[in-house]
Amino acid sequence: MSLIKFFPAPVAATKPVNAFDNFFGDFFRDEYPVSFYNGLQKSPAVNVVETDDGYRIEVAAPGLDKKDFEVKVDKDLLTISAHKEVENETTNEKYTKREFSYTEFARNFHLPETVDPNAISADYKNGILNVTLAKKEEAKPVPPKTIKIK
Repeated sequence: MSLIKFFPAPVAATKPVNAFDNFFGDFFRDEYPVSFYNGLQKSPAVNVVETDDGYRIEVAAPGLDKKDFEVKVDKDLLTISAHKEVENETTNEKYTKREFSYTEFARNFHLPETVDPNAISADYKNGILNVTLAKKEEAKPVPPKTIKIK
């Protein structure tokens, strides 16, 4: 199973830095998650485990709900994505404060020919999304067999 990697261009290469950006960058750095700092978003950590029966992809995504995820298979490409929008509004006598929070990511995996695309399942528990991919019967290891001599 191979992973399609994405390497975004460094911020310095995409826009000039000035004192105004530095001031607000330093001011907001501790208040917002690193994944959204300077417009760059990191993908969550992923483990890929192979067993005799298939593969398991573990995606660390705490703070999301099961309904926020989408797992799709198109030919030999598995896409795991999530999207969450949160809007908080606080109203006081003298002011109204509104905050928006967006979380979004997508990870793509090329499936080997040994995976059965009709036998893929997923579950989300304790901040970990587990996607299970079953191997085709012909790809599973065959135990050693003793041949009786006649």
